[in-house]
Amino acid sequence: MAGGRTIGDNEVSTSNYDKYPAVAVPDSQGACVTGWRAIAQRLQQAIARRNAPKTVVAIECYPGVDPAQILAELAPHLKPTGSQLTTEALLPSESIATLVRPFLGGNDPVFGFMGGLELPDFFDKSAVARLRAKMDQAPAGKVLVVGLGATLICSPDILVYADLSRWEAQIRFRRGESHNLGDDRPGLSPSQKYKRAFFIDWRVADRWKRPLIARWDFVLDTHSPHTPKLAEGNAVRRGLDHAVTRPFRVVPFFDPAPWGGQWMKEICDLDRGAPNYGWCFDCVPEENSLLLDFNGARVELPSIDLVFRQPQALLGAAVHGRFGDEFPIRFDFLDTMGGGNLSFQVHPLTEYIQQRFGMHYTQDESYYILDAKPGASVYLGLREGIDPAAMARDLRAAQAGGAPFPAAAYANQWPAQKHDHFLIPAGTVHCSGANSMVLEISATPYIFTFKMWDWGRLGLDGKPRPIHLDYGLANIQWNRTTAWVKEHLVSPVEPLGGGEGWREERTGLHEREFIETRRHWFTKTCPHAAGYGVNVLNLVAGEAAIVESPAGRFDPFPVHYAETFIVPAQAGAYTVRPASRSCDTPLATIKAFVRSQA
Repeated sequence: MAGGRTIGDNEVSTSNYDKYPAVAVPDSQGACVTGWRAIAQRLQQAIARRNAPKTVVAIECYPGVDPAQILAELAPHLKPTGSQLTTEALLPSESIATLVRPFLGGNDPVFGFMGGLELPDFFDKSAVARLRAKMDQAPAGKVLVVGLGATLICSPDILVYADLSRWEAQIRFRRGESHNLGDDRPGLSPSQKYKRAFFIDWRVADRWKRPLIARWDFVLDTHSPHTPKLAEGNAVRRGLDHAVTRPFRVVPFFDPAPWGGQWMKEICDLDRGAPNYGWCFDCVPEENSLLLDFNGARVELPSIDLVFRQPQALLGAAVHGRFGDEFPIRFDFLDTMGGGNLSFQVHPLTEYIQQRFGMHYTQDESYYILDAKPGASVYLGLREGIDPAAMARDLRAAQAGGAPFPAAAYANQWPAQKHDHFLIPAGTVHCSGANSMVLEISATPYIFTFKMWDWGRLGLDGKPRPIHLDYGLANIQWNRTTAWVKEHLVSPVEPLGGGEGWREERTGLHEREFIETRRHWFTKTCPHAAGYGVNVLNLVAGEAAIVESPAGRFDPFPVHYAETFIVPAQAGAYTVRPASRSCDTPLATIKAFVRSQA
């Protein structure tokens, strides 16, 4: 990269950001095969080992996986005496539409309600009984049942799980390659499919998947449909169990945005020809992937599988007891360097998100400024003495096509510099301005943003982005004005102590938020206690660092500038030091963890 650039506070010449981090699975030689022919051969071997006249193979599929393709690819090799797609047993589409309607929020383009539907609710009981009888009566040989609900249709002798990350499911929605559970109507937009999947399909599929993880004989990875991989279930579980003993990273994904910038192209080594990148989800286990490396063959799984498999070892007993098998901390990037302002927005209060959307907790958050150009700013909180009724009128007029909303007349605009930290408890109006690079640290419910003004621009699809003005106005805390915001939310740094070559600071978050953040500056080895539970960190200054276990519980783990990494509770106490033994310029990490309730 000619000319060099700054990574953290160091000038370097190439990007060292790892876009495809993986967890190496111990003792995994031969545990994974690639290609449909090899997959069929491995299944044939498993069938032969049973030495039984009849073998029923169920291939359960996560929503977004194409069961018809799987059957079409495997049937010529396996030559089953009976085969079945589970879609034949689904309720009629009209009945499914009636079933899901109460959870879809009417005509709201974004929000619905988190309901408690179960997978059997989508199936016709008589059709299930008929197909089960059909599979039971199939001739001796191999019987193949494929699709979501395969284990509802049969009692398998061999269970294969075809998993898929939610991010890949979204990409397939955009390409028109997949549909929602029981709804293959043409013409649905990707956003309509995503809303249905978020509030219904993925929740239903996860409830069905959780108890099956312990029973997987094989896991099928079709993220790349032309180069599928099949891994042994025991090896996958061994990989997941190994991951929680050491630091690890999930696979980041990047996406353009109407306000997107140019910073991540350079720092993360992305396609320079793309118009922009606005988002990077670098630690959102519900949507990110986890790569398991089986002696060179990499299998991609939803990282939420790790939370389902090892919630207590990953989160810690207290955090697990508080949140269950949900990962409560989210890190992501918002790049407006050379781009535009984010939407002017507010997040729902806890009681509002519980009552209106069925979520347990809300999206409190903060903006940590990784980088900024001169003149960058963050809109945060209201100006003193503003008239709420006038602000509401101006917002409604702007949304109706009138004069642009004068955000600076109502909201504080704070200068933003590298390493500033702005705290954003729910109910606080906010948005990042142009020419800043934000590391957003927040609680997990990440779609619950009420946009109130989007600066008159269109989305990437050429249509206006959804505005939820009534929701937003119902949640604004009108007493969070300039003096209060300055005292409580703008870069509140509290020194906590240190040692030789390191110091620790508390940088937030607000007392209403359950996440605590600490920044550590270091030129030598910096200790981190095991603490209350899982830690999530990002290297916010410096080119590279090494995470180590003083007790030798895991191998040294390298991290690079801007990379987010997770230290499971089970990993215990750890240290972080510069990768270079000779270091004059301090490195820094920002660390998030769940506050103790004690």
